[in-house]
Amino acid sequence: MKHTKRTFVLLLVLALILGVIVIPQNTKIAIPFGTTKQVITLNPPTIDTQIFGMKIKKDFTTHLGLDLAGGTQVSLEADMTGIAAADRLDSLESAKQVIERRVNFFGVSEPVVQSAVSGDTYRILVELPGITNTEEALALVGQTANLEFREIIEEAQVATSAAYFMPTLENTKPVGVSGKDLKKSSLQFNSQSGEPEVEILFTPEGAKKFADVTKRLIGKPLAIFLDDVIVTAPKVSTEITDGQAVITGSFTVDSAKQLAIQLNAGALPVPVKVVEKRTIGATLGAESVLKSTRAGVIGLGIVAVFMIVEYGVLGLLADFALIMYGLITLALYRIIPVTLTLPGIAGFILSIGMAVDSNILIFSRYKEELRKGKPWQIAMELGFGKAWDSIRDANFTTIITSIILFNPGNWTFLPTSGLVRGFAATLFIGVVTSLFTGIVVTRTFIRVLYKGPRGKKGENA
Repeated sequence: MKHTKRTFVLLLVLALILGVIVIPQNTKIAIPFGTTKQVITLNPPTIDTQIFGMKIKKDFTTHLGLDLAGGTQVSLEADMTGIAAADRLDSLESAKQVIERRVNFFGVSEPVVQSAVSGDTYRILVELPGITNTEEALALVGQTANLEFREIIEEAQVATSAAYFMPTLENTKPVGVSGKDLKKSSLQFNSQSGEPEVEILFTPEGAKKFADVTKRLIGKPLAIFLDDVIVTAPKVSTEITDGQAVITGSFTVDSAKQLAIQLNAGALPVPVKVVEKRTIGATLGAESVLKSTRAGVIGLGIVAVFMIVEYGVLGLLADFALIMYGLITLALYRIIPVTLTLPGIAGFILSIGMAVDSNILIFSRYKEELRKGKPWQIAMELGFGKAWDSIRDANFTTIITSIILFNPGNWTFLPTSGLVRGFAATLFIGVVTSLFTGIVVTRTFIRVLYKGPRGKKGENA
């Protein structure tokens, strides 16, 4: 019992912390102060600090998708003419990475950039919440990637006293080697150490240029820029005459693969054309949020009343657990963060019903044990134990379905729509959270606050 009370206190503290995280922005509270009222405005907390030299910055705000925040949606089709069939998926991924980096650099909040392949059609779908200037959006995503090798100006490097020198466009100059001189770059592993590295293959003409550059810059760094942004600056260790270069360093497999994709973006420029553009107004998004919130509140209220009418005090405790469920889920949306779309809200509302469903299974089992003459404490524990198999199977099948819909591997034979993924993400979070609240939170509340069925003396002893 002591352990249960400690868990109960921890849950109350957790509820308080979560309440602070999920508080709506610009919440105004009037506090009586003498004969007047003092109005204070509350906002979600913001973390901006350094731990062990690492800067940590986090805003606990709700991120809205294109359908709720308004913005621009652009569908681009890649022209694969002249690109070998084996290289087309890599080319599409390279173009996607370039566009994604551009919109992130532009400062777009929660952009969605995803690729889709259907037969011989290769497309990139770009969603830019908050951007209503269509021409600005098209200029942002429609340019061809510009890959360029640049030499660091010696005077600039000597002039700085910093221990680590970061090349920029201003302190570098072109060496005459660009993306059109590259044939391909790829991830490979060192034959001796097994460490990941990036291999670069040049065209015959590019190999000649690169040989001259590396001969002149032995022992010096050679900066690689993509769309005027520094990608890497490896040091030239020897003259490279065969058109095959290797970039080594403290790479992980993911970082080496990412660098190869970035280099391919310049080595395999894919022309794109706009096949569809659509602007969504913020008014439509606000109306959708209002109606969805209203529907959620009505549905939650009906569920709460039903639980109290059907199960009495147990139903009331289940409603408290449901409030805890809502706090945890909404807090996770802000912590992760999850970009909330209209289908995402539908996934959240659906998961509310599944959270209550766990309690209904438990209470039904509890009533069966009571009818068998078991004391209520034993009947309740048996109810939780016997209902677990049904709860587990029902929720695990939903979790598997939501993972398939989310399509984490971005497989073309599964859904790739951002709206479908938004629904899957909120449903997954909701189901996992409901497992915790349905078993841990509800059980703790009952053990601490429930005193047994009314009118049955002696069962509380």
